[in-house]
Amino acid sequence: MPRSSWLEQTLWMLAAPALALALTVLVALPSGAPPLQTLQVLLLGGLGSMSKFGQVLTVFVPLMLCSAGLLVPFTARLWNIGIEGQVVLGAIFCTGALMPFDQGGPAHVVLALGAGMLGGALWALLAGLLKTWGRVHEIFSGLGLNFVAMGLTIWLIFGPWKRPGVASMSGTETLDVSLWLDRMGRLASSWTALALAAAALLLVAVLLTRTQWGLGLKAVGQNPKAARLFDLSPRRRMLQAFALCGALGGLAGAVQVLGVYHRLLPSISSGYGYTALLVGMMASFRILPVPFICLFFAVLNVGSIQLPLQLNLDSSLSGVIQGLMVLSVFVTQGLRAWVTRRREGC
Repeated sequence: MPRSSWLEQTLWMLAAPALALALTVLVALPSGAPPLQTLQVLLLGGLGSMSKFGQVLTVFVPLMLCSAGLLVPFTARLWNIGIEGQVVLGAIFCTGALMPFDQGGPAHVVLALGAGMLGGALWALLAGLLKTWGRVHEIFSGLGLNFVAMGLTIWLIFGPWKRPGVASMSGTETLDVSLWLDRMGRLASSWTALALAAAALLLVAVLLTRTQWGLGLKAVGQNPKAARLFDLSPRRRMLQAFALCGALGGLAGAVQVLGVYHRLLPSISSGYGYTALLVGMMASFRILPVPFICLFFAVLNVGSIQLPLQLNLDSSLSGVIQGLMVLSVFVTQGLRAWVTRRREGC
């Protein structure tokens, strides 16, 4: 590769974070907060100690599972906005599978993880069926199913699964310790959860880049009519893409129940499904950048807790920074495409 071409690509890669930093400064100035100190508090809030890094990993795992799952339907040009609801259904199925047991062991944990994947896959298939047979756009069906999933969670917590003698937003009764995922020593995260996230990313990478199925899914996304002529069964592949994505989202919900909260909560998804969409857009739905962006967003998520404590700022500023990062990527990509077209036109 020529030196000038390498240098140009490096400059374009640095342009997005530079623009994001500039936009962050503009957003932070009206609040009276020093922009660089704000960023420092966010980073140290997530990486300042091993215990904080353990909390980062608890955010990283479900975010990674959702982000890896979203790569599959997007290969077929499908926007699975319903990933948020699929996380919730995974948590519901996981909790329901453990309801008959007061105690358990590894077999019960595996059962609960499998139930979570089943719940997410079934909820995603519902959105897929509405898309392929009902001709309902997946964005609208996904958003609607997200609200239904949240309503179902609240009904279960205040109804059939309420805690003995009381029902509250604190969730269902806490699971027995024998049903919790293992911990990394004193850290909040789990080795099993981290291994599941890594395996999910590897599985998606192999399926999309090393298999005929992944090639067929890409063909369906680029030209469904041509894919039908070549007997690639676009509807079946779309449903498979939805199901696999939903299974990984459901697994994220199960990890939230077994490894983080140890019960079903109304806000069990923590918005990771929506955040995963930002991760995918920032990575341009490529596999390699996904874990690094997930880690960065996880650091911002945990570090934002320190904003009101140290700078008297609202913790939602971290979400603004995440959005600015995605916007910066889009702006730089647009500028690069415009410059390329002008150069070729000359």
